Amino acid sequence: MPDRIDTIAALETYYGTPGAASIRKVARRMTPLYRDWIMRSQFCVVSTVGPEGTDGSPRGDEGPVVQELDPGTLAMPDWRGNNRMDSLRNIVSDGRVSLMFFVPGSNTVVRVNGHAWLTADSELRARFARGKILPATVIVIEIGEIYTQCARALMRAGLWTEEDQSTALPTAGEILAEQTNGEEGGAPYDEAWGARAAKTMW
Repeated sequence: MPDRIDTIAALETYYGTPGAASIRKVARRMTPLYRDWIMRSQFCVVSTVGPEGTDGSPRGDEGPVVQELDPGTLAMPDWRGNNRMDSLRNIVSDGRVSLMFFVPGSNTVVRVNGHAWLTADSELRARFARGKILPATVIVIEIGEIYTQCARALMRAGLWTEEDQSTALPTAGEILAEQTNGEEGGAPYDEAWGARAAKTMW
């Protein structure tokens, strides 16, 4: 096994000091330009931590993936899914949360770190209504800091410039069949998924 880097002092020997811009770009609440950027994002990744470990959850919507309650607070609907509730369980146990907001075509990522909690408040849920359908709960995020992420990772990956690379990827049904020794999943699962997802999108 390779040697571990197990102290901050050892880690710092491999890197230089942060540039001034990487520190000065940090805001503690929404600003006009950070607001403009985040309100253009329909997709983000939410990272949480709890007693059973960490979780990273993709979140998407047909409009802004979050709403601003005030300059220091965001709200995100939790639409019903598979009921695992990994992120939600973590938030109830440990409110530390990080979000990474993406906009297709932009190599910039905007990050928010802060503290989250859940509510089933009827008025807040109603703000996200899709017809008669309401989110099960709403995640309220108290902003600790907002900043832009260096674009190099998305540039290296060619995330928005490479052609479709999904051909021949294992499907969700194939993975489920592998994990259940063929008891569930397979082609029938994949064939039914589209219609099933469309009925429960919100």
